[in-house]
Amino acid sequence: MTKLGITNSDLVRASTEQLTHKMVQKGRKGRRLTLHVRQKLLNALNSAQQEQLFTLRDLFNYGP
Repeated sequence: MTKLGITNSDLVRASTEQLTHKMVQKGRKGRRLTLHVRQKLLNALNSAQQEQLFTLRDLFNYGP
């Protein structure tokens, strides 16, 4: 997200789900998130930018 120039506020604004700044910050710091929160972050990131579509494997290196 840093390389794309996307801030936490951009993701919260782009989200159509209940995504908070706290959830985004935890994800950026590398904390383990539930699958539901990871999916919200993924959807927000894909909505915030149109250059490429990301998958969960692109963003997180843990989980199913």
